[in-house]
Formats: sequence, structure tokens, C-alpha cells
Amino acid sequence: MPGEAVTLQLGHYSGCVGAHWWGLQAAALRSPAEPAELRAAALLRFGRGPGGPETPTPRLVALELKGGVGSLRADGAGTEPPVSWDGAVADCRDRAPAGGCAPRDTGSRRGDAAGDGKGNRGAAGPGAAPAGSQDTPSVRLWSDYLNVHLHPKSVYVIRQYLHDGDCGCLEAFGQGESLLQDPACVEELEDRLHFYVEECDYLQGFQVLCDLHNGFSGVGAKVTELLHDEYSRKGILTWGLTPVLSTVGDPQNSFHRLMNTALGIAHLSRHSSLFCPLSLSGSLGIKPQPPVTFPYIKYDASLNYHSSAILAAALDTLTAPYRLWSFQGSMMHFADSLTFSGRKAVAAWAALPLPALSGSSLPDTLSAHQQDVPWKLLSSWREQKVSCCFAQSVVLRGICKEKATSSCLGQPRSPLHSCESPEQVLQQYLHTQFPGAFSTSHVLQQPCDTRPPFPQFFSPLLTSRGFLLDKAQGSSSAGVESIPVLAALQSSPVLHSLLSGLCRDLRARNARRCSSFFTAGVEQDDFQEALEELKTLSQCYETGFGADGSEDEADSD
Repeated sequence: MPGEAVTLQLGHYSGCVGAHWWGLQAAALRSPAEPAELRAAALLRFGRGPGGPETPTPRLVALELKGGVGSLRADGAGTEPPVSWDGAVADCRDRAPAGGCAPRDTGSRRGDAAGDGKGNRGAAGPGAAPAGSQDTPSVRLWSDYLNVHLHPKSVYVIRQYLHDGDCGCLEAFGQGESLLQDPACVEELEDRLHFYVEECDYLQGFQVLCDLHNGFSGVGAKVTELLHDEYSRKGILTWGLTPVLSTVGDPQNSFHRLMNTALGIAHLSRHSSLFCPLSLSGSLGIKPQPPVTFPYIKYDASLNYHSSAILAAALDTLTAPYRLWSFQGSMMHFADSLTFSGRKAVAAWAALPLPALSGSSLPDTLSAHQQDVPWKLLSSWREQKVSCCFAQSVVLRGICKEKATSSCLGQPRSPLHSCESPEQVLQQYLHTQFPGAFSTSHVLQQPCDTRPPFPQFFSPLLTSRGFLLDKAQGSSSAGVESIPVLAALQSSPVLHSLLSGLCRDLRARNARRCSSFFTAGVEQDDFQEALEELKTLSQCYETGFGADGSEDEADSD
């Protein structure tokens, strides 16, 4: 039986993704699906207050800056109830499905100014909703849509820096590293970790959600180093998170963000069992590209509330293998199956939702995507088709309950239709799409729950269960309550493009001119060493053919 994991959230955008992720865990507990496929206890702890009901809380340590936790108490939620939903009835309650809830409108408390400089644009006015959304968009903090209890040990507020402001922000990698060199800060972090670790029956390892684009990349570097030193036999799965980046901005800030990202990837990969960058930005390079799009989601890329929900749904699916009741390994085994030959980084892909007609069978659905897998790249570089990978872990959820139809009558049956189980169907499909790759796969009946506070930003072409209609059904009071998802982690040649591209962008500009970045604590030699690590890591993903010449270009700079 797989054991427990402790999760760390380092930074505000990581908190945004985490808040949605914990909401998905709470929704799974309410699901009537029997038997349960995922072990809730892998991520949640169950405690009972004096005379009260049993309450699940995340096994979580969240580091946040002053002003970043909003209405949560500085010590977490303690014995208080979770954040209440007190939004206007006209905007929220009459649009939410039965038993659901929508984020409260915090415009009166936080203001609705446009743009906070962190990729999280405010609404045009109180109650205004972005195109394609039924939500009140003026949520500004992840605590505004957190709908679970947090333990008093969960939230640690770093008071030396401000979450939002023109100065006093945690902006540079070196600043983040320095925080974790303070004995008082390290002692506080270790105390919280030991609290959760010591109550585990069998600790699998740690999930680290870490902002890459700001000083929290330095915090993550030191945190993963601490975990690696103290828990060397446990899995450390790190997810480097970046919000959708604005295509306009100060060039100096963009270069600082690039340096934070490069240093973060180098250090996090060094000390983690597995590292995966996650973002809906089209690029992490010096020139941001248009964000990732999905055919049946109309999201506002400038809202962290929206983009983090998509990443949380993908993350919930990608991490399912080591949370399954049926899984025989651990987080470390999971990571080892993907990261052999020095390839510590993996790329994430997801189809949200997986395009499937209502009532279709799994062979019917996958047969419709024989030419190209319908998922999108969530690891931040230009869109490209990938026909090979070294290893992959694929999870399909929420579709195998659909009954077979007569959709194949009159057409030749594909090899997929001759398979005896959903697992065999998926394996046959992956073997066809990625011949020679080491593939592990899992099929879950339980879909991804998308009831509020998950945003209702879906196409009217979807049913309440996320399947495709022949024509739009117009506005629906029920909304989309769940969706089928296909997601994968791949050790793939596309990582060569990402990593070598970061090196090329950094070498094309004189980093020595960024004196303010280096005065924050990073030495020039350490920076050059990180660039060499990225270059070496990128070379692990070369295939000998189809290379884009990135390394040659980088070496010529």
C-alpha cells in the first residue's frame, strides 16, 4: 500500500495552484464513486477536535509573504472554519450548481485595480466577469477560494518581505536562498516538517510546489537541499510553477525573472528525484509567447485564479499513480521510472477535457486521435508535435464508464476495439503513438471534479460531465461538474529545446550588468555553474536527429 506524502507550497502562485488542488481533494471525498480508487490519506490527514466531527486537512507546509494569506490567520486556519463564501447572491449563488460554491468577491476589501504586476489582472469593475466565465473574477489571493481547513502548522508567513507592493518584495533568487540560511527560519520549517513526518505510518516523500519566476526559486533550492540531506531515501517530486507572463514589461525585470527561472531549474533538479516545470505561458524565455489554449476552455490567462485551476486539474491527474490503492510502488519508484540516464526533468501534457462524444467508448474516443494525441504541452515552450519520448507515465480518467455505441458500425474496427480492458486499450494506443518508449499507464473511472470553487470557464459544447455535444446547449444553470482528463509526464526530447533555449537567452545578454541581482546573494561563479548544469541536463535529451541546433547556437555566444 502506498504511504503518505507531505506537500510544500513555496510562493503565492504555488498557493493558487495548491488551493485548487486541495479543493479537488475535498471534492473527491464527497464523490459517491465506489470503491474509491485514490487514497485520500496519501495527501490528507484526518483529525478530530474536542467533541467535533472528523475533519480532513492537507498535510501541508505553505510559505507565504506578509499580506499573501488574506483572511487566513497567520498560523493557518487553526480551529476556525474554512474561509467562508460571502459573495453577492446575484453574482455567485444563483449560478452555482446545487451543493457548490463560488469564490467570494473581494473587490471591496482588496480593490479592483487593473494589474498587480504578477500576471493577475483585476476586473474592469466590481462584479465584472471575463469573457467565457461565470465567475466573479476579483479574487486576488489563494485564500479567497480555499475551501478546506488548514492545520495551524500549515502556513508560515515570511514577514521580511511583502506579497504585493512597489518595494520590499522577494524578487531575486539570492534573497530566497538567504532566508533559508537564517537558523530561526530553518528551525521553524523543520519543526513543521517533523510534525507531519512523525505522524505518518509510512512516508513516501515530499511534493514541492515552488514559484520559479521570483525569489521563491531560491527558497525552493534550499528547501529541496534540506529535504535531500535529511530524507535521502524518500521521493522528492518538485513542480516549478510560473503564472502566465505578460508580453509587455520592463526588460530588466524580465531578465531577472529569466535568471530566477534558470537558477531554480538547475538547483531544484539537482536535489529532487523528479522536476517538472508547469506553466500555461507559451515560453519561459526572455520573450514571452501567447499562452497555451484549450479548445473547450475559455479562460482568462491574466487571472491566476483561472490558470492555476487548469494546472491543479492536471497536477491532480499526473500525481494519481502513487496515490492509487492498487499502486505497488512509491513516489521514489514513480520518479525512477521516468528519470533514468540523468534525465531528472520531465515535461507535462494534458487534454482538459479529453475530447470525447457523450456515450462513446474508450476505443472510439482514442481511435479519433490516431494522427495526433490531443493533449497540450504545459511546460512552457512553443507548441510542437512530439512523436517520441524516452519514458512516460500516462493517466486517463473519467471516460471508461461510458458505454460502447454503434459509432463504429460500417467502419473497419481498429486494433483498439479488440482489446479486452480499458488498460489494454490505453497501452495499445501509447505503443502506437510512441513506439519504443517505456510507458506506464493507469485508467481511473473517477473524473476530475470541476464544481465551484473551480472556475466555470467551459465551452457550451460540453455536457455537465464534460463530454462533447453535437451543438452548443446554450447557458446551463448546472455548469460542468466534471471532465475526463488525459495527462502525461514524459522524459522527452522537447526538454532539450527548453533548457538549451534558457541557456542561449542568458548567454546572449551580459549577466554582469545585472549588479542588483548579484548583490542579492548570488555569486557570478555560482551563476555560471548553474548554466553549465542546464547545458549538461539539456544534452541528456538529445536524440541525435531532429535537433534544433540550440546547443550549437548557445556555444557560439
